Amino acid sequence: MSGSRGARARDGRFAYEGLDRVIHERARLSVLTSLVAHPRGLRFGDLKEFCHLTDGNLSRHLQVLQEAGLVEISKGVEANRPQTLCRITPQGRRRYLDYLAVLEQVVRDAAGAGKAEPGMRAPRKLAPA
Repeated sequence: MSGSRGARARDGRFAYEGLDRVIHERARLSVLTSLVAHPRGLRFGDLKEFCHLTDGNLSRHLQVLQEAGLVEISKGVEANRPQTLCRITPQGRRRYLDYLAVLEQVVRDAAGAGKAEPGMRAPRKLAPA
C-alpha cells in the first residue's frame, strides 16, 4: 500500500506547469531578461543587439509579448530620428519572476536526479567501446 501512495506523491512531479509558454521561447526569454535588467527600457536597436535578433524577428517576438501584456512599446522621435522604446510591464516582471522560480525548481530537480531514490538501482555504466 505504501508503494502506491509514494507513486501517487510523485505523479506530475516533473510537469512544471509554471513554465509559461509565452516566455519559454528562447528569443522572448532573451528579450524579457534584457528588459528586466533595464527597467527604464531599451531602444529597439539596443534590444536587437543584446538579443542578437534581426529587425523582423525582434518585431514579431515583441508583438507576442505585447499582446500578452508583458511589454509596452512606445514610439517617439529623438534627434529628428524615430525611436522605439521597449519596457517590461509590472505584469511582465511578475510573470518573468514566477517563470524563473519554476526554472530554479527544474534545476534543483535535475541536480537531485543524480541521487537515486531509495529502492532504485543506479544505472549501469557502459563499458568503453
